[in-house]
Amino acid sequence: MLKEFKDFLLRGNVIDLAVGVVMGTAFQKVVSSIVANLLTPLIAAVAKVPDFSALKFHINGSEFGYGLLVNEIISFILVGAAIFFFVVKPVNMLTNLTKKEAAAAPTTKKCPECLGEIPIAAKRCMHCGQPIHE
Repeated sequence: MLKEFKDFLLRGNVIDLAVGVVMGTAFQKVVSSIVANLLTPLIAAVAKVPDFSALKFHINGSEFGYGLLVNEIISFILVGAAIFFFVVKPVNMLTNLTKKEAAAAPTTKKCPECLGEIPIAAKRCMHCGQPIHE
């Protein structure tokens, strides 16, 4: 039973998941800092209202704190924007660059007779003279 437990823990996907959780937690702190220290003050400078939590209304003695909801919605939008512009877009750009480099079409093929490299458009092998039928 201990051997099975050890095998379970040493599986690649368990370790990958653990690393992902730790990195995600650290990254969440970075994104929260960007939102709290850069984007929220920017909106506060434009809107002249840094915090909406004091906004509320009363109906029959019940208090509805819609300002807290507004704060959370703004925070959600800012976190989404920060992740999109600072993570997703740069990663997509890097991925597209890698795909363009890897997607270069081959310019040669192998002769079926002598296995020599010949141009794609060749109708006859330059090494052995064999006609190429493809």
